[in-house]
Amino acid sequence: MKVQISNGIFMALIINMVYAKAIGLTQGSIAREVGGDMWISTLFSTLQGCLMMLVTVYLIRKTPSLNIIEQSEVLLGKWFGKIISLLLFFFFVGAAGAVFTTFVYHLKDYFLPEAPTFLFILAGMVIAVFALYHGIEVIGRMALIGVFSILLLNNLIIIGSMSDFDIKELLPIFDAGVIPDVWASRHNNTDWAMATMMAAIILPKVKENKTWSKSGAYGILLGGAFVVLWPILESGVLSAEVAGQYIISCMQMARSAEIGLFIHRYEMIMIAFFALSSITQIIMTFYCATISVQQIFGIKKFNRTIIPVSFVLSAFGYWVVLDHHRAISYIETYWVMLAMSISVGVPIILLLLGLLFKKKLKSASAENLGT
Repeated sequence: MKVQISNGIFMALIINMVYAKAIGLTQGSIAREVGGDMWISTLFSTLQGCLMMLVTVYLIRKTPSLNIIEQSEVLLGKWFGKIISLLLFFFFVGAAGAVFTTFVYHLKDYFLPEAPTFLFILAGMVIAVFALYHGIEVIGRMALIGVFSILLLNNLIIIGSMSDFDIKELLPIFDAGVIPDVWASRHNNTDWAMATMMAAIILPKVKENKTWSKSGAYGILLGGAFVVLWPILESGVLSAEVAGQYIISCMQMARSAEIGLFIHRYEMIMIAFFALSSITQIIMTFYCATISVQQIFGIKKFNRTIIPVSFVLSAFGYWVVLDHHRAISYIETYWVMLAMSISVGVPIILLLLGLLFKKKLKSASAENLGT
C-alpha cells in the first residue's frame, strides 16, 4: 500500500523546511548587504518562493503519481533520470551543509560551547536515521508539532521584545534601493529552494493533487510570514547594523528579549522551541537525498540506502561547520550558486521537455491512473 500524507502535513513540512535556517543564518547575510531593508528582501523572497512552488506543483501534476526523477525518466529515459537524480543528490548534500550549520551553531555557540562539534553532528544524524526508518508519516507528524513550536516561539519573541522595539529603525524604506533588495533576496531563496526541491520529490505522496497548488502556496506564505517577523524585530530592537555582525542574529535577538522579572535567558527558550524545526530540516534533507541515491542505483528498498547516505551528508556537514569562516563563505557564495542553479534549472529543463514530449507524459499519467 502506497504511503500518503495529508495536505496539512505537506504545509507543515514546507514551513519547517524553511524556518530554522531562514531566521538563523539567512537574516545576518541579508543584513550585511542591505541593512534595514532586510525585511523587504525577505518579502521579495517569499513571493519568489511562492512562484517557485507553483511551478514545481504544475510540473509534478502532469504525472501526479511520479516524482520529478521518475518524470524525467519518462521524458528521456533512465540515464536522463539518473542525471537528474545525481543533481538532486548534490543539491541535498549541499543543503546538509547549510542545515547542519544552523543546527550546530545554535546549540554549540549558545548552549554547549565546550561540547565537541562531532557530538552535534552525530546527534543530528542518529535522530534523522531513526526518523527515516519510521517513514514520512511519522516525520510529517513531527513537523506538525514543529509548526506549533514555531507559533509559540514567534509569540514569545514578540511579547519579549516589543518594549524595546523602535519602528524608526525600519526607516527609510528601500534605503539600499529596489535592485539591491531584490538581489539580496537570493540568500532567502536558497531556503525556499530546499522546500521546492523537497516538494518535487514528495508531492506524489500527498493526497488530493487538486489542492497541491493551494497547499504549496499557503505553506510558502505562512512560512514567509513566520520568517519575516524576525528581520522586522531584529531591525527594530537590535538595528540592522548590529544584526549583521552576528552569524546567528536570531540568537542575539533572543538574548535581548525578556518577559517580566524572571525570564531573561530567552535563548534557552528559543533553543527548546527551535530545535524541532531544525531537526526536521536535517531529516527531510536526508530523506530526499536517500530517494535520489535509490533512483541512481535502482535500489528497490529505501531502507538499504539510509545509512550510507546519512554518513555522506553528515561528513560534509561536519566539514562545513568545523570552521566558522568556511561555513559562512560556503553559505553566502557556493551554496547560493549550487541551490539556485539546480532548483531553477532542473524544473525549467523539465518544463521545456514536457512541452516537447506531451504525449509521453499523458500516456505515463494514464498508465499510472489505470494501475
